[in-house]
Amino acid sequence: MKAMFAGFAAMILIAFGAYFALQEIGFSTQDLSSGANVRLE
Repeated sequence: MKAMFAGFAAMILIAFGAYFALQEIGFSTQDLSSGANVRLE
């Protein structure tokens, strides 16, 4: 049971870490799918 909770905690930490890391380096969906003529607010 302890290993399962440790795995869930690791998944959550990895997901949040990846989200913020990808936002910082510019790999967000908004940055990749919009061109110069598209205004996203």
